Amino acid sequence: MTIANVLTIAGSDPSGGAGIQADLKTFSALGTFGTSVITALTAQNTQGVRGVHPVPAAFIASQLDTLLEDVELAAVKIGMVTSRDVAEVIAERLSRRRPRWIVLDPVMVAKSGDILVDDVGIRAVRDILVPLADVVTPNLPEAAVLLDVSTPATLADMERMMPPLAALGAPYVVLKGGHLQGESSADLLATPKEQTWLPATRLATDNLHGTGCSLSSAITASLAKLPETASSEEAVAAIQAAKRWLHAALEASSRLKVGSGRGPVHHFHAWW
Repeated sequence: MTIANVLTIAGSDPSGGAGIQADLKTFSALGTFGTSVITALTAQNTQGVRGVHPVPAAFIASQLDTLLEDVELAAVKIGMVTSRDVAEVIAERLSRRRPRWIVLDPVMVAKSGDILVDDVGIRAVRDILVPLADVVTPNLPEAAVLLDVSTPATLADMERMMPPLAALGAPYVVLKGGHLQGESSADLLATPKEQTWLPATRLATDNLHGTGCSLSSAITASLAKLPETASSEEAVAAIQAAKRWLHAALEASSRLKVGSGRGPVHHFHAWW
């Protein structure tokens, strides 16, 4: 069977745990061929983000045009988007040559708490990219930013937040509950039919750098391997499999020693 081609449109992380670097590792670990379009260069490490250098929208358009005219893509993951111009470029290009699946990880708040996108960029993600996407994967701070509300503090808060999130236009929403306290780390999945909790045991690890990037790219790769006639139930199973993969990557992260802050997950835990 032909190996699926997938694309990440995101920012670069020099420390290798998040962004483009995490996405490409995830794509490879899950048996897909990864391509990339870079939207921003960052100065960051495991301790935090010190600077963001956006790539001009015209050059992002050039990257996309050059790639899309040559490579057939099964799925695309969209990460950091720094401006409305960039959001419009991405939406126009992907609408013209739309892959089967578009996954949006609305990267707005780093694990360190750093805000990565200004107000104009936030509105562009909400108004342009969320309706374009098939799956959206916000964490709790990012969901709060999208809806301009307080960050959820309980599972009940997450359930109340889901209807307005789903109303933004994406058929599938994975609301990540990792920021809550407690022994569990449950995510809430909304589909066109229902809401489903995706439970997981919280792991005692500080290796959380790039977990959001890695989950969204795992979802992208898992969906890309589905047949074109895949059902909603198969899409849900792919999302659940991606979450299980990330949990295993977190469990194995103690084998890595990268930096002195929040380290990365072990993307190749099944291989190394």
